[in-house]
Amino acid sequence: MDAGRARGYDSVATADLAHILECNCSICTKKGFLHLIVPPEHFELLRGKDELTTYEFNTLTAKHTFCRHCGIHAFYVPRSDPDKFSVNVRCLDDIDLTKIRPDAFDGRHWEEAIRHYVR
Repeated sequence: MDAGRARGYDSVATADLAHILECNCSICTKKGFLHLIVPPEHFELLRGKDELTTYEFNTLTAKHTFCRHCGIHAFYVPRSDPDKFSVNVRCLDDIDLTKIRPDAFDGRHWEEAIRHYVR
């Protein structure tokens, strides 16, 4: 992933790209976030931890991590899966977004949608 600042931080995520979520909540929609949920053992921040900052709101469960220089939001700890990471597929290198078919997640009605969310 690239923070847009001469690769100010790098991370690696390994997961099945067949399981991508697109959330329609206001924050995900405005960021264009495509969620690839991965367990911690499939995610590694290789460098640049000091280049990142975190935003929290509402329940303070989600940890919205972003580059403190350019604002790119490449990954975070999601409220839906606080023991995992959500990686923004749009920030992964060499991904053909035309081949991605994300499943919809109704984040505008989060409480109802999470009851039906299959992890």
